[in-house]
Amino acid sequence: MAGLIMAGQLILALSLLVVIHEFGHYIAARIFGIRVTKFFVFFDPWFKIWSKKIGDTEFGIGWLPLGGYVKIAGMIDESLDTKQLKEEPKDWEFRSKPAWQRLIVMLSGVVMNVIAAVLILTMTHLVFTKSYLPVDNIEQGIYAYPYARYLGFETGDKVVAIDGKPTIRYEDVFSTKLFFAKIITVNRDGENLDLEMTDTLYSFLKNGGDFISLDNFPFTVDSLVEGMAAEISGLKSGAKILAIDNQSVPSFGKLKEILMLNKGKDLSFIVDANLSIDTVMIKIDSLGRIGIYPSFPSYESKKYNFMSAMKYGWADAFESLHANIKGFGLIFSGKEKAKDSLQGPIGIAKVYGGVWNWSKFWKLTGIISMILAFVNILPIPALDGGHALFLAIEAITRKKVSDKFMETVQVIGMLILLALMVFVIGNDIINLF
Repeated sequence: MAGLIMAGQLILALSLLVVIHEFGHYIAARIFGIRVTKFFVFFDPWFKIWSKKIGDTEFGIGWLPLGGYVKIAGMIDESLDTKQLKEEPKDWEFRSKPAWQRLIVMLSGVVMNVIAAVLILTMTHLVFTKSYLPVDNIEQGIYAYPYARYLGFETGDKVVAIDGKPTIRYEDVFSTKLFFAKIITVNRDGENLDLEMTDTLYSFLKNGGDFISLDNFPFTVDSLVEGMAAEISGLKSGAKILAIDNQSVPSFGKLKEILMLNKGKDLSFIVDANLSIDTVMIKIDSLGRIGIYPSFPSYESKKYNFMSAMKYGWADAFESLHANIKGFGLIFSGKEKAKDSLQGPIGIAKVYGGVWNWSKFWKLTGIISMILAFVNILPIPALDGGHALFLAIEAITRKKVSDKFMETVQVIGMLILLALMVFVIGNDIINLF
């Protein structure tokens, strides 16, 4: 069942984004008087699930859920249909229009994906997230784990900027900006300090290392997990953990750090339970847990309005773009392996998860819309970016690229894309085992 839910979310997301992308090409072509003969969601080699002709355009649904397409009259595309090119150009064909109009048609799908990403992420802030936690509202600042302390952080710091850009929300602090940060500015005792990050930070965070968190708060035991070590030892709700093996525990972050560094060990806990100081031995499990939930402080959040939601929807969309560009840079520089960083449809479906959560669904769909825009604008033949590159060259040189050349590079581009799809899907299948 979980697998069906994952697949369902992926198919719905791709369907929406494909329609949005191809509608961009379609509407731009129609504005310039270019005929669009087909508009398909998913590909339809050999047969199609459904189609209907409206005016000059056949709208339909294919059976292969790997994208979609519009077939624009007089253009060499992935169908490699060159029959129409042997005839004299018609006024309503793509090839008859000036280069600047053809360039707009090619870029309009990418533009629509960017607009969709911003609007979807804006909507998620207004409908689901509704509010955010301002950095200024956490008086006690962050908890700095050992690697963060090594890089110069101190518990109690407030992260006020990453690479010179102010962090208003704590969501910004823990975003992908942190993964690729070069300089992180913290406010410490009223003074701003710039901390220089290392190239190893990305790998450390990607592998789940503890770095900084909002766990710098005093706590009591709110509740216990039945059958785990804390409950078995006799620890009760309301108890306060004062020390572990003679180490003071002033915050929940300190507790987590001690537990993670002592997995599988029996440690001595000094606890204050109803004004009675007791010492109990508790065994930490292999994951660094004892089975308690802390009492969390109440923070004052700030509600999104339409303007702030739009502002952060824009910022979040372009942050996802920035992160993907940085990620590709790491792959091409050899610092990251492609097999560890690229995901195909199976990998993306797993990110959506086996439970249908509309908040997560829309946020991921907005981010994927931005990723699709980025991938499509890459100057690879057969992608929008490849077509746009040759059209830009034509506009500058005023020399039209021959149909034979475009047919050749289209084949090369399709082979590149096919090889990439085989790689990412094969990588997805390997990662299942």
